[in-house]
Amino acid sequence: SHKCVCCTNKFYIEANDDGCVDVLAIDRVSTEMTLTVRRDVPASAEARQICGLMGTMRLVAGMYLIVITKKKKVGDLLGHPVWKALEFDIISYKKTILHLTDNQMQDNKSFLSMINNVLHTDGFYFATDYDLTHSLQRLANTSPEFQEMSLLERADQRFVWNGHLLREFIAQPELHKFVFPVVHGFIIMKSSCINGKVFEWSIISRRSCFRAGVRYYVRGIDSEGHAANYVETEQIVQYNSAKASLVQTRGSIPFYWSQRPNLKYKPKPQISKTINHMDGFQRHFDSQVILYGKQVILNLINQKGSEKPLELAFEKMVTSLNNGMIKYIAFDFHKECSRMRWHRLQILLDAVSEMQNEFGYFLVDADGKVLSTQEGTFRSNCMDCLDRTNVIQSLLARRSLQSQLRKMGVLHAGQQIEDQADFEKMYKNAWADNADACAKQYAGTGALKTDFTRTGNRTKWGLLMDGWNSMIRYYKNNFSDGFRQDSIDLFLGNYAVEEADWTTPLRDPKDWKFLTLPIIMVVAFSMCIICLLMAGDTWTETLAYVLFWGMASVVTGGVILFNGRDFVDAPKLVQKEKLD
Repeated sequence: SHKCVCCTNKFYIEANDDGCVDVLAIDRVSTEMTLTVRRDVPASAEARQICGLMGTMRLVAGMYLIVITKKKKVGDLLGHPVWKALEFDIISYKKTILHLTDNQMQDNKSFLSMINNVLHTDGFYFATDYDLTHSLQRLANTSPEFQEMSLLERADQRFVWNGHLLREFIAQPELHKFVFPVVHGFIIMKSSCINGKVFEWSIISRRSCFRAGVRYYVRGIDSEGHAANYVETEQIVQYNSAKASLVQTRGSIPFYWSQRPNLKYKPKPQISKTINHMDGFQRHFDSQVILYGKQVILNLINQKGSEKPLELAFEKMVTSLNNGMIKYIAFDFHKECSRMRWHRLQILLDAVSEMQNEFGYFLVDADGKVLSTQEGTFRSNCMDCLDRTNVIQSLLARRSLQSQLRKMGVLHAGQQIEDQADFEKMYKNAWADNADACAKQYAGTGALKTDFTRTGNRTKWGLLMDGWNSMIRYYKNNFSDGFRQDSIDLFLGNYAVEEADWTTPLRDPKDWKFLTLPIIMVVAFSMCIICLLMAGDTWTETLAYVLFWGMASVVTGGVILFNGRDFVDAPKLVQKEKLD
């Protein structure tokens, strides 16, 4: 942990361990960052304990320092503590905002609430002396030079969520010891016991900050080949100094498609007709093969209805890529498992079991000798890469875990994980928590189908909860996700605020439709109800009134739906690529 001292013209950040004599000094006027020593810190200044620095951010009123003020220990990974950041503070370099106009103050306030919106999305984790951004296998394959680097220099940039906030620090290597990469996603660490043998078991889900955003506004890939809602999930087991790990990935269907909200319950996915898909598609898989080896794509979307064209296009592109390292498997999850037939998931597991055995997993014995490495990964996706994807990932991970525990000598040869009641319950709940965390970050609510992940059964209560979550998702996706998307773009540096900007895209005047049509619809609908309750002199008169106002509300409702795009809360800061 650190101590933050706020003086009139400087911030001083001291590391709390006695061995560190250096102090980071940040000039509040020039914004310059330098190293100084403890004796230069004014004794009279106001000091406070902080858990770490997220970085700095420029808004309309000038620079801000973002600090972590509260943390919670998640557990130990190979002897290193892993923390979850719980609370944050945004401290202004400037003492006052009186130099701003009213409009600028308003914009600055909006930008601050955006930063807060991201910080309060549950799921920021860090370690001060361990590299959380890389899998065990990648860390085992590094050079001595890599080991010498600071955590900041060696981190996998895909998973450093405060990378933009640390851009000033990255340029000055002597300041690296004051900051660390923060990952976003989900981490759980549990101590378990089977056959009297105690082992540690963890899931680490790392969300990519490339093409990050919210459901519906961010789909497909960008020109660099980064897929939307991309998550690397690693399951780790530690037993008596031996360790094993399995990595899986999930990510949006990797070509150019969109599904912009338009007030309909499920907007129709649109595949771009003007962009050459193969370029970005190939980039995506080239990088996946370099990072993870062979790829088995598990495409879990529907093979009929509005999702069908995406399935056909995906298969066609994999075929035309003609790369022996990439295999495509389509499994219509909803059709196969309809009417609660969840046992049918075994069909998919059996179909890929040979490939899973061939890919293997990373395994190191107690003496540090590498016994096996993972030669390929399963890349799963459904439409959102949340609900169906997580169910399949948890089943594949369990199959792998069973083999790892047998090799480590925790399970006997014939024993199944399913028969270990206590562990099985903990395992299922942890994977359901993983689903919930990723879903909240992307879709705004917990995941669907977690009753199956938690209990192994689909329940009536689970269906009811899914209905409730789907309703909240609908509201958020249409009426609050534009703001969430803007928040993420600002936080990750996809949109840069100029200080004292004379104009920002935030003040976007709404056109007449937005203001008048909903009012007309509400009035017409109310009049329709009133006419029904307060009958006229004759029933024909009542019917005429009801029909008139009923028609008026239906017609306005139709016009609103027809112009659905104008009524949803769309992002204002970054114009995403226009897809036809």
